[in-house]
Amino acid sequence: MPLDRDQLAKRAAQELRDGFYVNLGIGIPTLVANYVPDGMTVWLQSENGLLGMGAFPTEEAVDADLINAGKQTVTGVPGHSFFSSADSFGMIRGGHIDLAILGAMEVSQEGDLANWMIPGKLIKGMGGAMDLVAGVKRRVIVMEHSNKKGASKVIPECTLPLTGKRCVDMLITDLCVMQMDTQTRHFVLTEIAPGISVDEIRARTTAAFAVAPVVTVIET
Repeated sequence: MPLDRDQLAKRAAQELRDGFYVNLGIGIPTLVANYVPDGMTVWLQSENGLLGMGAFPTEEAVDADLINAGKQTVTGVPGHSFFSSADSFGMIRGGHIDLAILGAMEVSQEGDLANWMIPGKLIKGMGGAMDLVAGVKRRVIVMEHSNKKGASKVIPECTLPLTGKRCVDMLITDLCVMQMDTQTRHFVLTEIAPGISVDEIRARTTAAFAVAPVVTVIET
């Protein structure tokens, strides 16, 4: 069956590495902070000027002044620090962030990303998304495979305004995991959710993609 939000975050957390500086996007990616493996040191960074985010706080530990870029209350790990958003974007634009885990509305078969607006809907702006896809060393997208109408979000070409072109390195959805092949510029299906078949992925994906010789089942 499809992965739930926490299972998606848990799978995305497997991409963390000891010593990494990581930016988590709004939505499902923020939950990754709850699944950093024991014994691993990862510095979670937020565009509003925070380095060293921890897991979400319990009700008793909420500090209304300690928030992430999505204005959610967070905690800080020992050694966390605060600084201006200008310094924070300097880290991103300067290539000092190892990994960004972001959400998406659409991803094209060549790895184009649309994740910041739907025309006609009121928005506050792009935020740091464009800087993240341009300045971070590796970009992992976490999202549901289909939209609310059941249509595929993994498509031949994005129809929504782009955040970046050919910028997605890995795609984790509630149905599967796909890795970008930089030679063919197509995704390769490498993992599937429990109870989901490769044929079902094909039926629910309009983008062209390849299938790895061995496809494993995502541990939940």
